[in-house]
Order: sequence, then structure tokens, then C-alpha cells
Amino acid sequence: MRELGSPHLHLKSVGSTNDRARELAAAGAPHGTLVSADHQSSGRGRQGREWVAPPASSVLISLLLRDPPELLPLIAAVAVAETCGPTAQIKWPNDILLASDGRPAAKVAGILCETRPQESWAVVGVGLNAALDLELLPSELSGRAATLGLRSEQRAPLIERLIATLEQNLSLPTNEILALWQQRDALVGEQISWNAGELSESGTALGVSANGALLVRRADGSELELNAGEVHLAAAAD
Repeated sequence: MRELGSPHLHLKSVGSTNDRARELAAAGAPHGTLVSADHQSSGRGRQGREWVAPPASSVLISLLLRDPPELLPLIAAVAVAETCGPTAQIKWPNDILLASDGRPAAKVAGILCETRPQESWAVVGVGLNAALDLELLPSELSGRAATLGLRSEQRAPLIERLIATLEQNLSLPTNEILALWQQRDALVGEQISWNAGELSESGTALGVSANGALLVRRADGSELELNAGEVHLAAAAD
């Protein structure tokens, strides 16, 4: 019996599905509670960025998980990538990239995991460009977004598939999750850069560790783990 996706609160419009799910979590909502919306007026991604999506164009959901696993961000990213299709790739830590309509690979989905370890719950937020018309995006997002090219009414079955995939992946052992990630890793072997305080560093991405950190080799041969933050492909402005 499936545990995720019930109860399900669907809203025509909301500030943020993650915010609403967090409110429900604090009020005692059960494991698996799903919040979805046709539109977010203040949707956000990591680093406080705004998530731009015209009404009824995207999958906008947040799931409440009680006693979440440590690798939840990786598990969620793999599930979203699998839902997006065989060519979808994962850009650590939370972006799903897809080439569409002859365009280079661009962001088709983003994931925002917000955890409350002291209360043993987490909210997994997903924004997925399911039926987005790229021509309607602001000019500054040109070339930076991708879409699945579906119809608006196809979002509901897509949500069902995503939730089923996530639930299945939550039961997999760590080594299988890491193997699934590796198959879709957009960064491994690539030159990347990141900010370390006020300085910018660069190196070669080596994959992810067993705890979900990004492994990097600097030019001098030294290696380090990035546990948080944002990285950029050296060959592209992302």
C-alpha cells in the first residue's frame, strides 16, 4: 500500500507549497502528506531564488516525510530525473537537466529539501517544467530552462508517477541510490567552479560520496568534499 501522497491538499494558488507543507508538518500532519498547486506566487529554490512558472504549466508539489533518510536529497533527485526520462541528468545538488527541442541541456526541474532534524521530518519540494511554454519565460531565463513539452492536463498523472518512483527509491539501499545517481551525474569528470567564502575555486568533479557530498579534485591534486553550496560548470553559465 502506498504511503506517499495522502492526504493530498491541492490549491489553485499558494505562496509556496513548501511553506504550506511545513505548516502542516508543524500541526502534526501525517507522513506522506502532499501539497500541490497550479501556481505559486512566491515559489523559491535554493539560495532564496524565485521559481518562475506560469499558472498550470508545472508540477509544483511538496511532500512531508517523517523520519527521513540521510540521503533524501539524492533519493529525491534520482526520482525526479527518472520521472523526466532516460536522458535527464542530475546537477549536484538539486537541479535536473534535460535537452529539449534541439536546445542544449537546461534546467527542467529543481528540488528543495527542508529538514527539521530535531522534529524528525522533512519537506521535499519539486518544481518541474511539465507543460511550460519556453517562449513565455522572461528573457533573462532564455536558454536556461527546459520543458517536458506535455499538456497541462498531463501534470496529474506525472505527479502520480513521480510519487510512486520516489516511494520505490526510498526503499532502496544506499549503494543502489548512489549507482542510480552515477548513471545520471551531469558533473562527473567536468571542470567546475564554486565559491569558498569570498574566493572562487575550481577543480574536477569526481562524483558523490556515500553521504551525498560532491567530491572534487583541485588542480594541485588535493581532494575535498563539498557538503553544501552551489557549483557551476566551467563551460557554461548556469
